[in-house]
Amino acid sequence: MQKTALIPYAHLPRAHHDRHVLTSTVDVFGAAHWLLAESAPQPAGDVLPFDALVVSVHPGGNVELTELSAVRARWPRLDRLPDGGFVVAASRARRYEDTDQVQVFDALGRETSSFSVGDAIEHLLVDEAGHIWVGHFDENPAGIRRWSATGRLAWTSDGARIPGLFDCYALNVAGTTAWACPYTDFPLVEIRPDHPDRPVRVWANRIRGAHAVAVHGERVAFYGGYGKERNRLAHGELTETSVEPTDVGLLTLPDGPAPGRRRVVARGSRIYVQAEPFTVWGVFDLSS
Repeated sequence: MQKTALIPYAHLPRAHHDRHVLTSTVDVFGAAHWLLAESAPQPAGDVLPFDALVVSVHPGGNVELTELSAVRARWPRLDRLPDGGFVVAASRARRYEDTDQVQVFDALGRETSSFSVGDAIEHLLVDEAGHIWVGHFDENPAGIRRWSATGRLAWTSDGARIPGLFDCYALNVAGTTAWACPYTDFPLVEIRPDHPDRPVRVWANRIRGAHAVAVHGERVAFYGGYGKERNRLAHGELTETSVEPTDVGLLTLPDGPAPGRRRVVARGSRIYVQAEPFTVWGVFDLSS
């Protein structure tokens, strides 16, 4: 099986390795961000607001630090807004009031608003216009939704005729377009809510279980799968109605082995992968 190695992309500066990595992401403009706390969250008990540090590494290597005050999420999702602020969301909403699940911080780390987007967040990705895209796993039937940074619901997959949308396995947000590959039917879905004629396009797809998808022109790559296919990298080409598989390989870390525990973020033609201990991002780029 052909192996494709990730290219090293961004590193958490060593000066911050003594803190606990709560979560990490790569934003729509290519900057990597780590949300750090003094210690790991406790498995039980109430979450007390705590101060956190966001370490941002921009393309080119410039490092930026942002202190966030009174973060409430124990198991957070993170992304950056185009104005330099941040969104922090609790992946589970059951313990929060309706206005507390998502916190929006300005560029100085001060909370400016909060709201709820619903339980069971699998993906939270901000686009270039500042919309917040949320993909839910199967404990919330909401599917895929787009929110404003002030908590206004701007688009929902309800009525979008996406077949088998019970769990948003894969979500890719680039520019202002989203791509998804949801369980159970695993179609490839393009979502452009502001496109008046055809906001949603669907391609039938035989590649099952992917947790990330990259798209470049008529080419597509799916990363992940079930069991032994956990690190599968499957390529395909788009026809008018379907994804036609072309070849299958294995995605590995830059130094050779396959990732174990990991985070994955997809942006356009790129799939970013971060393996434990979550201090380094690697990238696969379908366009290269």
